[in-house]
Amino acid sequence: MSIIEQAARRLEELRRAGIDIPEIPSLPGEGQASLVAGLARPPVVAQARDRALPPVASHRASPGWADTDSSPDAARSKYVEIDLRRLAEEGYLTPDAPRKGIAEELRTVKRPIIEHAHEARLAGRPRGNLILVTSALPAEGKTYCAINLAMSIAMEVDHSVLLVDADVVHPSVMTRLGVDAELGMLDVLTKPSLDLSDVLLRTNVPKLTLLPAGSATAKSTEILASGAMEAMLAEVAARYSDRIVIFDAPPLLLTSESRVLATRMGQVLMVVQAQKTVHSSVKRAFAELEACDTVWCVLNKATSGQSSGSYGRYAQSPRGDD
Repeated sequence: MSIIEQAARRLEELRRAGIDIPEIPSLPGEGQASLVAGLARPPVVAQARDRALPPVASHRASPGWADTDSSPDAARSKYVEIDLRRLAEEGYLTPDAPRKGIAEELRTVKRPIIEHAHEARLAGRPRGNLILVTSALPAEGKTYCAINLAMSIAMEVDHSVLLVDADVVHPSVMTRLGVDAELGMLDVLTKPSLDLSDVLLRTNVPKLTLLPAGSATAKSTEILASGAMEAMLAEVAARYSDRIVIFDAPPLLLTSESRVLATRMGQVLMVVQAQKTVHSSVKRAFAELEACDTVWCVLNKATSGQSSGSYGRYAQSPRGDD
């Protein structure tokens, strides 16, 4: 493919995704960091803002849009379609979302995470592109934030994203995206005949790939602490230099899986629900992450008075899920 053809294809991708390149803010220092934004989880978009989002076209992706990944993984991976219209109606970010509100919030959240991953790579620190999203307790919005963060990064010009359902106790990412998957991460770790590319799912969002949790097992903690998991993390961290890998993990205070995973990640994003999570629980959760070099925090379901900066007004969600 010629340089002109490559440029034309990239411009077409940008047009369809509505990508804008925001100015990169300065990155906080190393170690424990704070990144506070007022993300909300509305049941429907009309209740979350003063006016509803305009209808989002259903993306029955053409082969030219969906098959933008020419990597060896893409040749073996299954292709699935995410119901983007339904996601938009439920308050999630989609490629055609208006360039305001939650889209701007997520630009604020993702920019230092991406920049930190870039700096870690330049400095020769592995796994800076592996991001664990967790919370102290259930129902704080971690899965909502993980999906939205992945969608936002998928709109980047220079980055792709792999979204991993690492909540092996109660996986929900695939259900929320309307995707069926039988095999996933746990199967790759326990079945030598399976390759990672056998269970990856390409989607109709060009730069978004999914990795399901896989078959449930009572030994999930031991599997996540195994040498096989260590090798898989090294592989996904190093295989594609432009890829950000997001792990939606279980709550820290109720399971041991997140604590095992956190020590192997380059960054951790802690989701805290405003006006719900008590200070003692947040303190205990952060104590579990003391061995992690870079920990960010997002205040979820916050009103404009609680979030830092001017993010507009967001409704509290009556739903109690993550």
